[in-house]
Amino acid sequence: MSKIVSVFNQKGGVGKTTTVINLCAALGKLNKKILLIDVDPQGNSTSGLGVNKKDLKYSIYDVFINGVPMADIIVDTSAQGVSLAPANVELAGAEIEMIKIEERELILKKTILQFNNTYDFMFIDCPPSLGLLSINALTASNSVIIPIQCEYYALEGVSQLVDTIKLVKKSLNPELEIQGVILSMFDGRTNLSIQVVDEVKKYFRGKVYSTVIPRNVRLAEAPSYGISVLDYDLKSKGAEAYQELAEEFLSWIEEEF
Repeated sequence: MSKIVSVFNQKGGVGKTTTVINLCAALGKLNKKILLIDVDPQGNSTSGLGVNKKDLKYSIYDVFINGVPMADIIVDTSAQGVSLAPANVELAGAEIEMIKIEERELILKKTILQFNNTYDFMFIDCPPSLGLLSINALTASNSVIIPIQCEYYALEGVSQLVDTIKLVKKSLNPELEIQGVILSMFDGRTNLSIQVVDEVKKYFRGKVYSTVIPRNVRLAEAPSYGISVLDYDLKSKGAEAYQELAEEFLSWIEEEF
């Protein structure tokens, strides 16, 4: 049965899409079968994995609004073992259109049930907001990964984020849990990064991955080539960090069973 994980933070610029692309790619290289579902209207996971948004016949918008089966939108990506349910700019207006749909919070959950035995993991790249698209993602998921940047105001808005997860757990998805917290954009030369790590570990006791993602030029460059950092420069610090994170992620999953 697939494990479904939302990658979510309502704050932008925290490394959310960088994390979901490269964690999926790292797991793919470990021979896991992955489906990445892009529900961010910016579609950065889509373009970051080499899929041209302009060439799409269908996207995740058509799943939400037009009832197109998820199987009809899935495409291959540049990353080994990673398939994609792509997004494009059409998704930007979807939340307004979804208001008229019955059980609108459950659309994504219902449509991905058919893939429960197809993939090892399904990751959902959420938009940086607390709207209906994110609610759909959280309702469909078993757990949430929260990326947090090692910068000033890192914990700003996190209590609101946690409250949203608790609300979805209470009203829509009783099994939803925080899978783990990933610290990104870490710079070991600064006291600030080290202080943020300590703060986040105190706030999310026992939920913070020991692997931290460093600031790395290769991580920033890879998306412009439509490939993960592992395919762009396997020996870079960014690629090494995501390989370590994938192994830690799997070890935590194994401990759950």
